[in-house]
Amino acid sequence: MNSNNTMKAIGAPCFLPVSNPGCLVEFDTEKPAPGTLDLLVRVKAVAVNPVDTKIRASLGAGPHEAPRILGWDAAGTVEATGAEVRGFAPGDEVYYAGDLTRPGCNAEFQCVDCRLVAHKPKMWSFTEAAAVPLVALTAWELLFERMGFDPDGGDAGKPLLIINGAGGVGSALIPIARNAGLTVVATASRPETIAWCLSLGAHHVINHREALRPQAEALGIDSFPFIANLYNTEAYWETTTDLIAPFGALGLIVEPREKLHIGDPLKAKCVRIVWEFMAARARFKSPDMHLQGDYLARIAGLCDEGRFPKIHTRVFEGLTVENLIEAHAAMERGTAHGKWVIDVDDDN
Repeated sequence: MNSNNTMKAIGAPCFLPVSNPGCLVEFDTEKPAPGTLDLLVRVKAVAVNPVDTKIRASLGAGPHEAPRILGWDAAGTVEATGAEVRGFAPGDEVYYAGDLTRPGCNAEFQCVDCRLVAHKPKMWSFTEAAAVPLVALTAWELLFERMGFDPDGGDAGKPLLIINGAGGVGSALIPIARNAGLTVVATASRPETIAWCLSLGAHHVINHREALRPQAEALGIDSFPFIANLYNTEAYWETTTDLIAPFGALGLIVEPREKLHIGDPLKAKCVRIVWEFMAARARFKSPDMHLQGDYLARIAGLCDEGRFPKIHTRVFEGLTVENLIEAHAAMERGTAHGKWVIDVDDDN
C-alpha cells in the first residue's frame, strides 16, 4: 500500500483473451470510502468464479479510463463501517459475494453493502471461507427459493439430479441438498470429479458424457421431480425435458446461447422452469437484500457444525496478475473442480 489513501488493485483495462498477459494489470487506485450501509473490508482471501471471466469479456475493446476491478467472492476483516451499519464493527471477520455492479475484491480493500455480508465461519480460515459465498448463495437460493424445496427436511427422500456436480455451484449444492434430506444424484465424468462428488455427499454419481436415462433407471429412478442443470442449458435441454417429472421444477443458472423449445412436453407436464442469479438482489436493490447476509450466516453455522465441507481444491499464494490469469484460464476452459482460492494475506 502506497499511503493511507491509496491501495493496490488488479483489474481488466479492456477485453483481451486470457492468453494475452495484459488482460489483467496491477495498478494503484484510491482506497474506497464506505457509504452509510457499507463495510470497508481489508481483503484477506478471494475466490475466482466463471462470472469473473464473463465480466471481463463484457468490457469491449476499451481501454477503460480505470481498469475494472473483478472478483466477487471474499473474506476479510472490517476496517470501518458506514453510519447506518448495525451488527458489524471494525475487526470483525466476514465473508460475502458482493455486488457485480460495484468494484470487486481483487484489491487490498473493498466496500460492500453490509446486508450482503455475514461473519465468516469461526472455525475456518479466511482462505477456506472465501470459497463459499457466491456458490453457496446460488445453491441455497436455487434450491429453496426458486425450486421450492423445504430447507428443514420437508422434502426428505425426494431425488434431485444435479448436472455438473463437481463445478463450483455443484460443490455447494450437493451438501446443501444432502443436509435437506434429498436423495442426491450428481453427474461427473472423470475419476477425480466422481470421487469429489461422492466426498461431498452425493448418493449416486452418473456420467454426463453418456445417456442419462439408462443410468437413472439403473438406480430405480424413472424421472426426477427436481433437476438442477448447472452447466450447458441447451446441451442438456432434451435430456432434462425427458427426465423431469410431471409438475417438477427445472432449475437453471447458465444463459443459453440458442433458442429453446419450452412447449410440450414441458407444457404438458406443467414443469416449472426457474432461473437463479445470485447477483440479482444487489443489482436491483431488492427490499430483501438482507436475506443474503442471513443465508450466509446460516451457512457459516453449518460450516462450524461440520455439516458443510470445505470446497476449495486449489490455493494460490498471493494476489498477483499471474495467479489470477491462471485461474481465469481454468474457469474459461471449465477444467477446475471445486473452488480455486487466492490467499491474499500470508497470515491466513
